[in-house]
Amino acid sequence: MQKNKLTLSVQYADPRLKESVPRTQIRRWIAAALFAPAELTIRFVDAAEGQTLNRDYRGKDYATNVLTFAYTEDEDSEVTQADIIICTDVLEKEAAEQHKPVLEHAAHLIVHGVLHAQGYDHEEETEAEEMEGIETDILAQLGFADPYAEGS
Repeated sequence: MQKNKLTLSVQYADPRLKESVPRTQIRRWIAAALFAPAELTIRFVDAAEGQTLNRDYRGKDYATNVLTFAYTEDEDSEVTQADIIICTDVLEKEAAEQHKPVLEHAAHLIVHGVLHAQGYDHEEETEAEEMEGIETDILAQLGFADPYAEGS
């Protein structure tokens, strides 16, 4: 299988995960979720920046786990371009609540964000089921458990 070209920038505006979630791992996770060439930025932020971005761009005044700003969602685009924002505070809180390693939850959020960047969504139940199935398959290929399984 041919790998899709990836131009990647990883920004640790919140540096807490810089050692435990390294760029090499992130690149591997993204590569597994890419169906086309891509130019992506992954940015780790704290709760304050996450809340500001979510409020300013989505009208929701709280920090969320992952935000994807996709700039090429149409099918005619040859290169997927997006910024994917991961909120470290929310990621760590969710991982603890779900009793899973931070690395595993980070992989899930990044795969989720990459799928959003490529036009996948979960607004409707059929879309959600499709997206969750793709995520589960990708994460299994990467050696991670089903993030949607009971008890996960």
